[in-house]
Amino acid sequence: MAVSKPAPFSSFSQTTTHHLTLPPGISHDEFHDLIPSITQLHTYSDGPGKCSSLLAKRISAPHDLVWSIVRRFDKPQAYKHFIRSCAVEQGSQMVVGCTHDERRVTGFSIIGGEHRLRNYRSVTTVHGFNRNGKIWTVVLESYVVDVPEGNTEEDTRLFADTVVKLNLQKLASVTEGLARDDDNDGNNS
Repeated sequence: MAVSKPAPFSSFSQTTTHHLTLPPGISHDEFHDLIPSITQLHTYSDGPGKCSSLLAKRISAPHDLVWSIVRRFDKPQAYKHFIRSCAVEQGSQMVVGCTHDERRVTGFSIIGGEHRLRNYRSVTTVHGFNRNGKIWTVVLESYVVDVPEGNTEEDTRLFADTVVKLNLQKLASVTEGLARDDDNDGNNS
């Protein structure tokens, strides 16, 4: 009887579980409504040396307005901190993974690089809610990233979560401001 060799430790992967826990910033009802999308779009296979997370932000603005900002790869600095400009150059290492306007899903990867977010893959989804005459949006962003040598998973997750949270807060500020401007323009007509 032949005994097969086990695969090297680094090739083992597991499915992330962050999608099973209510992320801060949204209600249980919102989470319940979002579970199918979270399970389908925000679940990753990862292994040793990687970490992942799922973050959420409730925004008091219509989903189409929020999506119009999120989907703009030509101007991510509109809501992403630490980006002063964006230009696609020959030999660029950023890969736009997907943009699906009907489902309001976008994703990108940063391959390699001299920074703390090596091999970063991200998915962002925009979800509209309308209950009792109130309209709002929930934005979900998940990622998986390599843990840099000399760092722990928790250190890496804390750093990446902080960057994503700052970006989501800025997105809320920008889009809620635009929504207020739209409301004021509509009231002045």
